[in-house]
Amino acid sequence: MNTGDAGDMAVDAGHPADTTDRTGGKDATDRTGGKGTAAGGTTTAEQWWERFFTYGPYGLLGLGSAVSAISAELIMSRPKVYVAAVLVPCAFVLQLWWGRARRSRPPGSRAAQCYFVVRTLLALGLSWCNPFFSMYAVLGYFDAGRLLPQRAFRAGLLAVAAIMAASQSGSGLPPASLMNWVAFAVLFALHGTLTMVFAKIGDHEADHARTQTDTIAALESANARLEQALAENAGLHAQLLLQAREAGVADERRRLAAEIHDTLAQGLIGIIAQLQVVTSVGDSDPALARQHLDRAASLARHSLGEARRSVHNLVPVALEHDDLPGALEKTVTDWAERHAVRAGFTVTGTVEPVHDEMAATLLRIAQEALANAGRHAGASRVGVTLSFMGDELTLDVRDDGRGFVPDALPPYRGAGGFGLGGMRARAERFAGTVEVESEPGRGTAVSVRVPLVPNRR
Repeated sequence: MNTGDAGDMAVDAGHPADTTDRTGGKDATDRTGGKGTAAGGTTTAEQWWERFFTYGPYGLLGLGSAVSAISAELIMSRPKVYVAAVLVPCAFVLQLWWGRARRSRPPGSRAAQCYFVVRTLLALGLSWCNPFFSMYAVLGYFDAGRLLPQRAFRAGLLAVAAIMAASQSGSGLPPASLMNWVAFAVLFALHGTLTMVFAKIGDHEADHARTQTDTIAALESANARLEQALAENAGLHAQLLLQAREAGVADERRRLAAEIHDTLAQGLIGIIAQLQVVTSVGDSDPALARQHLDRAASLARHSLGEARRSVHNLVPVALEHDDLPGALEKTVTDWAERHAVRAGFTVTGTVEPVHDEMAATLLRIAQEALANAGRHAGASRVGVTLSFMGDELTLDVRDDGRGFVPDALPPYRGAGGFGLGGMRARAERFAGTVEVESEPGRGTAVSVRVPLVPNRR
C-alpha cells in the first residue's frame, strides 16, 4: 500500500504548527494575548492551547495507533508490529509523566528538552513501524519552541521535518529505493523550508510581543512618574497660589499707599501751603488772604471727595464725570492756578475711551509729576501732552525748571516717597515704562508709555 495518504494526513496536521512561535506555550500567550480574552465565560486562546498540550498528545497517539492497527496487515511486518506494541505503551507512559512534570518544569528546562528528544525518538521508531504514526510526530511542530532552548529550536524542527518527509516518501523509513530517496529529499526540503519560514515569522511575532510588553512597561513607568509629578505640581500650585495672594496683598497695599499719597497727602500739602500764605499776608492784604483761604477750602473739599471716593472704589473723582483728556485738562488748570505757573494741556491723535484703571493710573502719574514740578522745579512754564498713537498711549509732562541728575536719585524701595519710583511702579502694572530726561538748569521731561487698553463698557 502506498503510504502517501498517511503522509498527507500528517502534513495537514502539521501545517498549523508552523505558525507556533519559537517560545511555544509561553509566547503563545503573547501571540494570542488580547484576541482571546475571556468575557462572560468564553475560553481564551491560551486556554485552548493549554488543553491541546494536555490532551492532544494522547489523541494523536491514539489516532495513529488506531489507523496503524487497521493498516497493519497491509504495510507492517510482524517484527514491526511487535516493536510498535512496545513503543506505544512507552509513549503513553512518557505522556503521563510529562503531564505531571511539566507543571513544575519551566519551558526550556533540561526535563523539557529530554521529553522532546525521547518523544521524537519514539515518534521516529513508530513511524518506521508504520508511517501513520507520523500523526504523533507532528506534535514537535507545535511545542518545539516551548520545550527547547533557542540554540536547539531549529534543529528540533528539522528533526520533525525529517520524520514527516520520510513518512510521506512512499516507503517509510528508511527509503527503499532511489525514487523514494528523491521523494524524501524533496519533501524534507519542503518541510524544512516551511518550518524555517514559520519559525522566522514566529520570532518576529515574539519580538513584536516583547516590544509591546516593554512599551507597556515603559508607559506604566511614565504614568507613575507623571502621577508623582502631578502630585508635586499640586503642592507647588498651592504654594504659588499662596505666594500670589501674598504678592497681591502687598501690591494692593503699595497701591493704596500711593493713592493716599497722590490724593490726601497732596491735598493736605496744598492746604498747608495756602494757609501759610494767609498767615503771612493776612494783616497786610486781606483780599489776597481771602483768595488763598478760598483755595484752601476748595482743596479741602476736593480732598474730602477723594477720601470718600477711596472708600468706594479708588477711582479718581476727576474721572467720575470726565474722560481722561478732560480730567487731565482740569487737573492741569487747577494746578496752574494754585501755583501761578503757566501750564498748557494738549491732546494728539484720535481720542479713544481708556480703561478706568489705566486712566486712573495716568492721571495719578500726571498729578505726581505736576506736584514734583511745583515743589522742586521752580518752573515758569509746564506743558502736558496726551498722545493716542494706535495701540499705545503716551503722557508727557515737561517743565523749564532747574532740572536735576536722574541717576543721582536714590532707588525706589516701595515705601516712603512716591516720586519717580512710584510713577514707574504704577506704569509697570500695565506693562508700561517711565522715562525721565533732565539736566541741571535745562528743565525736566517725564514720558510715560503704556499699551492702549480700550474701555469696553
